[in-house]
Amino acid sequence: MKGYAMLKIGKTGWIEKERPRCGELDAICRPIALAPCTSDIHTVWEGALGERENMILGHEAVGEVVEVGSLVRDFKPGDRVLISAITPDWGKVEAQGGYSMHSGGMLSGWKFSNFKDGVFSEFFHVNEADANLAHLPDGMDLRAACMISDMVPTGVHGAELCNIAFGDDVAVVGIGPVGLMSVAAAAIRGAARIFAVGSRPNCVELAKEYGDKIVIYKVNIDKSRELAVAFDISSIPAIMYIPVKGEPRMTLGSRSKDKFKKEIETYLLK
Repeated sequence: MKGYAMLKIGKTGWIEKERPRCGELDAICRPIALAPCTSDIHTVWEGALGERENMILGHEAVGEVVEVGSLVRDFKPGDRVLISAITPDWGKVEAQGGYSMHSGGMLSGWKFSNFKDGVFSEFFHVNEADANLAHLPDGMDLRAACMISDMVPTGVHGAELCNIAFGDDVAVVGIGPVGLMSVAAAAIRGAARIFAVGSRPNCVELAKEYGDKIVIYKVNIDKSRELAVAFDISSIPAIMYIPVKGEPRMTLGSRSKDKFKKEIETYLLK
């Protein structure tokens, strides 16, 4: 089979490998939708995991089951499935104790593109299929489904680790896909106010245009590296409008200059 792999630190390419074998509890899947992750970039270009040679990349996927082991009960060939980026060995003592990501050792629940070939290939192996796969709901958008493999649970897990309680004020610094999931998770857990912080060059232009009518504070992650590292800042923006009178209002996501101006007129200068 063909796969897109990390050949060594700083180099990637297509390679040929044998199709993985299916264990009695496992499944073999083929991808039908994939998403890259920043972890892939860190792995290849920064050597975050150390040297890896000819390791197929990728851990965010939606797939179709092509083979199952003899003890698999909930899935069959032809099923369309969500594949978790973390595929623990659920019988390990760490998983039984609530630390599934570390089943078998530190980060050993993260197998794909860590120490096992990932999902950027014609076929890939999923251990303990009944526990690590989920049926894809009919009609679900494949792009949204890919987010469930890693970005959604990572953001939600961050909110869980913070133990956000009803009525808490929460700041999320860095509003990329994972950060947006943390915003959503904070809201679900009952946060009273959520402050989402990002950066955008359009803010500078608007500050000049509106002069002393408004004040725009911009978080510059290049000049505030300690803040960027501490909070894992991404570049997708969140804008908090704080009028002299009235309640603050937050908007998320990229926007054109015209949309910025409309929001300023509506939320600050009205």
